[in-house]
Amino acid sequence: MTPELFDQLARDAIGEARDAAATEGYFSAAIDITVDRTPHPAAVTLQVVEGEPTRIASVDIGLDGPATENAAGIEAIAEIRRQWLLPQGAIFRQRLWDSAKERAVATLAASPFASAHLASSEAAIDPDARRADLKVAIDSGPPFFFGGLAITGLSNYDLSLVRNFSTLTRGEPYSLRSVQEYVRRLTNTGYFASVQAAIDPDPATAAEATVKVGVIEAPPKRIEAGIGYSTDTQFRANLTYRDVNIDGHALRFSAEARYESLAQVGSLRFDWPPDDTRWANAVLAQVERTDLNDLITKTATIGFRRTSIEERNQWQFGIGGIYDQQFPLGASEVISHALYIDAQRAWRRTDDLLSPTRGWMAVLAVGAGIPGVSSLGFGRVVGHVQGWLPLGDSNELTARAEGGAVIASTRIGVPSTLLFRTGGETSVRGYKFDSLGVQDGQATVPGRYYAVGSVEVTHWINDFWGLATFIDAGNAVDSLADFRFALGYGVGARVRTPIGPFRIDIAYGQDARQVRVQFSIGISF
Repeated sequence: MTPELFDQLARDAIGEARDAAATEGYFSAAIDITVDRTPHPAAVTLQVVEGEPTRIASVDIGLDGPATENAAGIEAIAEIRRQWLLPQGAIFRQRLWDSAKERAVATLAASPFASAHLASSEAAIDPDARRADLKVAIDSGPPFFFGGLAITGLSNYDLSLVRNFSTLTRGEPYSLRSVQEYVRRLTNTGYFASVQAAIDPDPATAAEATVKVGVIEAPPKRIEAGIGYSTDTQFRANLTYRDVNIDGHALRFSAEARYESLAQVGSLRFDWPPDDTRWANAVLAQVERTDLNDLITKTATIGFRRTSIEERNQWQFGIGGIYDQQFPLGASEVISHALYIDAQRAWRRTDDLLSPTRGWMAVLAVGAGIPGVSSLGFGRVVGHVQGWLPLGDSNELTARAEGGAVIASTRIGVPSTLLFRTGGETSVRGYKFDSLGVQDGQATVPGRYYAVGSVEVTHWINDFWGLATFIDAGNAVDSLADFRFALGYGVGARVRTPIGPFRIDIAYGQDARQVRVQFSIGISF
């Protein structure tokens, strides 16, 4: 290090510091540098006085092209303006300016306007007035429409396997969300280690954009083992064997054994791939034992289900046989059986299926135990609705309501799995799992009616971490005249993960007069 080079670097540091301050919105920062050559090596002190920041005075987001006259385009434009990262009054920061432009183009490109691009942008900075005027122009390009599928990477499966998991219809407007949900649907099957799908955003192909799907097949056989803990059923160990091509025609088989402190389950399941109508069939056999709140249950189930693959508008139909034994402490044993048929409809209108931040979901299920082949004929209905609403840039409101009823003269003769108990992390926090129900002897047994409601507000510190406050209310009873809401409330932490939101809560159950720490992951849909 020569003295000349040292002095040059010191002078350069003034300009570099000024540029660094400007990227954070401080365009009038005072920079001073001093050098003390007494020690060896010399001591360099760089002093930065930021001054007043430059703030956004105006934002002009202009869009050209057919998107301004298209419903999906208009919705995307509204989303661009709603999510703009540098609103009026905010401090200008270069990284946010770059990110805001990228997000704006990506939001429009996720709609039918896949070739959207930035036509021009300008950030006019007045350091003396400490104001920034932003101007962005985005060219939407033409609307794109789905064409056919071009599938590569298959060696053990027929092309129809990948094609029948698709809900992308030729001639429909392009949507990145639809493509991503198709990829996730294929990934979740276990057939593939990797799935990629995209269109070519060339305006020349807009009228019929081919979706190019590339897959890498996974080994068909897998053994999984795990240990864990949940606040509902405590310690867990599980062992699962899967074969996604047990018959050479993509029939999936799984066998699972799960031991938990309060519940033990063994199950066998066969899943057929969807047919040309986009419906999939499954057969399940399961035995389960639970020991919850002084009630031991032993249940055996065998059933058939038929499910549509489209998650946002999903139908399910099922028929199954259930044999159930209940052993309440201090009360009589109850044995019941049922031939149960049911239908379920789900509506999912959210921005994301795994970690929603806006929109709503609802599920309605109706079923019946067939008289003559069930120990008691009965009807059953269950409804569940949940909504998410952003409150400003960093707050979110979540509200949930659910309820159900078994229509019968008595609960005796109805299998316990079709009756209702509540309480726990995913229902009424502050109470033990399934501790809210009907008292029979010393046990809490399930009743014919239940209702649960919850309101939660989350403040997101950043894109991944948040703090929440909540109040839950719910109960399960055998007679509507006996219904009274049990309250639980508290605070918690939230983490967004690739498999859904992770929650850890500290909740106080008002009736139980107890504070409980509870956690869960994912959403109950």
